[in-house]
Amino acid sequence: MLGRLRARLAGGGADGGRLTVRTGGGLLALGGGGSARQRSRGEEHVDTPLLVITAALVLLGVVMVYSASITLADSPRYKVTPTHFLVRHLFAIAVASAAAVAAFSVPMTRWQRLAPAAFGAAFVMLVIVLVPGVGTGALGAKRWIPLGILNLQPSELMKVASVLYAASFTVRKQDYMHSLKRGFLPIGAVMVGIGALLQLQPDLGAFIVIVAIAMGILFLGGLNGRLFVAITVLLAIGLAAIVWLFPYRRERIFAYLDPWSAEHVLNKGYQLTHSLIAFGRGEWFGVGLGGSVEKLHYLTEAHTDFILAVVAEELGLVAVLAVIVAFYWLTKRAFEIGRQAVALDRTFAGLVAQGIGIWLGVQSFINIGVASGLLPTKGLTLPLVSYGGSAMLATIVAIGLLLRVDYENRVLMRGGRA
Repeated sequence: MLGRLRARLAGGGADGGRLTVRTGGGLLALGGGGSARQRSRGEEHVDTPLLVITAALVLLGVVMVYSASITLADSPRYKVTPTHFLVRHLFAIAVASAAAVAAFSVPMTRWQRLAPAAFGAAFVMLVIVLVPGVGTGALGAKRWIPLGILNLQPSELMKVASVLYAASFTVRKQDYMHSLKRGFLPIGAVMVGIGALLQLQPDLGAFIVIVAIAMGILFLGGLNGRLFVAITVLLAIGLAAIVWLFPYRRERIFAYLDPWSAEHVLNKGYQLTHSLIAFGRGEWFGVGLGGSVEKLHYLTEAHTDFILAVVAEELGLVAVLAVIVAFYWLTKRAFEIGRQAVALDRTFAGLVAQGIGIWLGVQSFINIGVASGLLPTKGLTLPLVSYGGSAMLATIVAIGLLLRVDYENRVLMRGGRA
């Protein structure tokens, strides 16, 4: 089909070199012929549904962050005004939106050239955050570089850098994807280095997402199937060892298995039990916006990792299902954009889009699974919804890159140049 399409584009046709293709949105003109106004009339240059779903999740996050954090003004731990977290969240969204516009304006060919440098910069920041007197921490973790108005979390930026670098590596090593030595070991060594730095913070959740991104892109890029399975098994064993060797992580697993026991309910199972109480109180349609009881200093980190529990309590299971559907659609759409780019011989751009889909899918699945008791407790934000400036910056920039891939697809399909 693609070969016939290319032949017709190359050879022209009865319509002055134009080819009209019927799509879900109507007729699409490819190739020359007709004025620029005629070719662009009624055609969208950006994916409007993607923008709408993204904006809806961000707006839901704004409302729920304010609802979940307004009572923290009474907490001696924070000592802030009721609108403190809302203002910072809105500022992060503004900065992230400007950064996404900048990312969208850069062609994917240039991003391919910049990928190693972006990865190197993110790696250096992972080192800097561990330097005494530079990085700051909270709740036993040292993950942020203070920049005055914004605390930068390098592990979040590493997710974007990992998408770009893994896609670039896969394209460069396309002829060696069947080889362990030349197709996997170089990027495997890089992932080990990232894991070591993240373990010192510690931030196991970010490492899991980054590994999922890299392995997913390698697999989609043609990594040998048997090699992929063998490496995945080894990674699973390594992850289990990391969990087992650290008592506090081991206790989380035991608490997850029986959170309501007297041993765990006020200890490692505390967050999970109160999250489940929030889900139970919300029933189908919730207790009403602002009516959550669990956010009144019972459920810790209600505005970040466990914001979905507040959504469930105040807006009900219906709202939770809507959030799940939205992330499913975003993930599916990212893969569709990626497949379309690959079909247009834009492998790097296609792998970037699919890598973003893997990122959004894996991280949202983990966050939703943790909040609902499906998975053991792990500190990961809900993309586009939870409070967190660096997470918002990285995720919205990723959406900007996804829109850029789709934009270039559309331009090429209309006979233009990306």
